[in-house]
Amino acid sequence: MILYLLQPFGFSMYQGSKLLVSLLFGFVTFGCCLVFGLAERPLHKYIVPWRIWHESLAILGMILFIGICNFLVFSVVFSFPITLVMFLMFLYWTLIIGVFVTICSVSQNYYRYLRNQLEALLDKTTDQQTDIIITIRDNNVRGNDLQIPINSLLYIEAQKNNVSVCYTNDDKIATAELHTTLAAVLDDLQAYQNIFQCHRSFVVNLNNITSAQGNSNGYQLNLGKCHTVVPVSRTYVPKLKSFIA
Repeated sequence: MILYLLQPFGFSMYQGSKLLVSLLFGFVTFGCCLVFGLAERPLHKYIVPWRIWHESLAILGMILFIGICNFLVFSVVFSFPITLVMFLMFLYWTLIIGVFVTICSVSQNYYRYLRNQLEALLDKTTDQQTDIIITIRDNNVRGNDLQIPINSLLYIEAQKNNVSVCYTNDDKIATAELHTTLAAVLDDLQAYQNIFQCHRSFVVNLNNITSAQGNSNGYQLNLGKCHTVVPVSRTYVPKLKSFIA
């Protein structure tokens, strides 16, 4: 499509069918993707874990391979002599396009990976904790402790000398304010690995994460029907990744 619409490298001067030639380059590109994909697949077995920079290098390598093959086809179709200057020009355009494609592809694959890992975590933990009831203590003299099923807990937020507990009750979002600290709550719930401190002011139930967005600087977590977006600060990102990896 880029070749047909933008017509770079003097393609606009071609007197034959521009559509057919563009399809030829598209076919070559598709074939290169298949060949490179088959050649790259064994690397996933030897490089564990497969990280973002591995994926970025792999995609850039594939794009360079596509550029070289298309350059050879270009030389044959247009009877153009293979010169270093023309080859470098091809690589230049290939890299310009490739950087954009790499960023889009890596971002999409990373978010898909993160979503799949979160879904796997949810499937792994929710059923195992169906009958568990947790207690969040209220240190106020006249306060009442909050007892809820662990799977109902969404998040806990520190608010000055209190904490606000957000949970589900009969499929509705409910909140309760208790006079205690986030540190005390974490100490009481330390036996449950899915109760995770993601921010200095937030504790989240990993079971109820439905989606996540962000990067190495931090994430924003969505929890079911809850409208509050729970932040994951940069300090806790590596630990979150270890939970969902």
